[in-house]
Amino acid sequence: MKNTIAVLALSTLFFVSACKKTENNSTDTVKTDSVQNNTFSVDSVKVNDSLKLSDSLIVKYSSKMLVFPSINDKKLLDSIYFGDKNVQDFSKNGLQALLEKNKNKYFSDVKKDSKDWISDMNFSQEWYSDMGMNLKSRINDYMHIEYTWGSYEGGAHDNYGFSERVFDLKNNKKLELKDITSMPKAKIEAILLKNINKINSGTTDSNGKVNNSEMLLVDVVPATENFYFDEKNLYFHYSPYEIAAFAAGDITIPVSWEELKGTINPEFKKRMNISY
Repeated sequence: MKNTIAVLALSTLFFVSACKKTENNSTDTVKTDSVQNNTFSVDSVKVNDSLKLSDSLIVKYSSKMLVFPSINDKKLLDSIYFGDKNVQDFSKNGLQALLEKNKNKYFSDVKKDSKDWISDMNFSQEWYSDMGMNLKSRINDYMHIEYTWGSYEGGAHDNYGFSERVFDLKNNKKLELKDITSMPKAKIEAILLKNINKINSGTTDSNGKVNNSEMLLVDVVPATENFYFDEKNLYFHYSPYEIAAFAAGDITIPVSWEELKGTINPEFKKRMNISY
C-alpha cells in the first residue's frame, strides 16, 4: 500500500504545518516579463475527488497540471512533465484525460490493496495523495515551476516535498547549475552552510525561534539541482528530511550573486542583468 501511494505521489501538492512550526502564508503571484506576456500563454487542468472505502477510511485524490499551449518543443515538454512518463498528449484535453486516468487507477489500487487490512482499522482516517505544478516566475525567458507533493497513509504525520525546475525558453531546455555558475560544488556547499540561517523555516519551540542549523542532519549541505533564482539570489530548496529533521519543514537557502562573483556564466549574467 505504501509503495502504491508513494509512486502515485510523484509531484503532489500539500502544505502542512510541522510540529511546532508556524504556518507560512504564501501566494502564487507570478513574476512575469512584459515582453513574454504578449507571446506566452499558460492554462491548467485539475482533478479533485474522494472515495469512501469504509466507515473508517476516506481516500482523497487531487492533482493539478499546468498547460502551455505556446510551447511546441517536444524535448522541453518532456522535461516539464518529467513526473509522469505517461504524458503523450500535451494539450489541455489530453492532460485532463491523463489526470482522470491517474485518479481512477489510484482509487482502484487503494481499493484492491486495502481488502486485507481495512477491517482492522478501529478509528476514522482520511488518506490522500495531492499533486501540483505552480508557475512561480517567468523572467528574461526563464520559467520557474515548483512541483509539490504530499500524501498521508497513516502514521504520525503527513509527508510532503518540493522540486524546483527552471526552464530556458530561449534555448528550449531545463536549466542546470552549470549554466549559471562554474564555482566548484564544494565551494557552493561551504556558502550554503554559512547561509543556512538566513531564511528561517518558521520552526519554534517553547523558547521561541529555532535556527535551521540546530536541526541539521548532515555535515555538508549539498548543492543540488533543486534551485531557482531572482534578481538578487540563487536559492536552493530542501524538502523535509533532506538535510534536517521533519520539524524543520522545508528549508530554503540563498546564495547571492555577489558570493558567486567571477563564476557566473556570461550569457546568464547578461540576460539577468547581474552586475557582479
